[in-house]
Amino acid sequence: MRTALAITHVAFEDLGSLHKELANAGFNIEVIDACTADLHAIDALAPDLVIILGGPIGVYQRDAYPFIKTEIDLLRSRLAAKRPTLGICLGAQLMAQALGARVYPGINGKELGWAPLYPGSHATTPPWFAALLAPNLRVLHWHGDTFDLPAGTIHLAGSAHYPNQAFAVENHALAFQFHPEVTARGLERWYVGHACELSLMGIDVTQLREDSLFFGPGLEDAARQVWQQWLDSVFATT
Repeated sequence: MRTALAITHVAFEDLGSLHKELANAGFNIEVIDACTADLHAIDALAPDLVIILGGPIGVYQRDAYPFIKTEIDLLRSRLAAKRPTLGICLGAQLMAQALGARVYPGINGKELGWAPLYPGSHATTPPWFAALLAPNLRVLHWHGDTFDLPAGTIHLAGSAHYPNQAFAVENHALAFQFHPEVTARGLERWYVGHACELSLMGIDVTQLREDSLFFGPGLEDAARQVWQQWLDSVFATT
């Protein structure tokens, strides 16, 4: 049985819709908490798939959160070995850093809410990503930091606020700045967990919930297609 290791930073930013697709694809899923686990004890190359999930901290806050360096080292080893890897939000930023790109606070402020993606700069979009570029689709953005596109990667998507929203590394690694994994139901925990951030930004939780109920099902359907097709693409050759 294939193994998937998911590394979380806050419990409610979990695998979301990806969990079901991993289980359906026959993966044995292990979830660990980056904040408390012994990341040094992990064999970076052992899991068939490593997934790094989101969290409300910055890649550059290594003095305050020392485990960040360990995560970057783990990702650097794994990406150098071309082992299947997926990063979402903070996970994408950690991947960008591991690949030598700069990660920093975005100059356009925080991007939080439902908005469309636009095709990246590469002429050809991989077929497994196409569902996320559907004209009427909205995805959930929830970040303040951004990153430069790592050298040699495939630029998949941008948004109106930040150009680097998704990239791929050959056929073995994928990074999303936005959150394709979320579900409307799962986001109820985000509204509580990120209550202070939402309040400080003046965001109406009731309106955000309504947007999530409206746009969430479309994202879940598109994400399901992406998860299935990307996993098939990666593990057909590994």
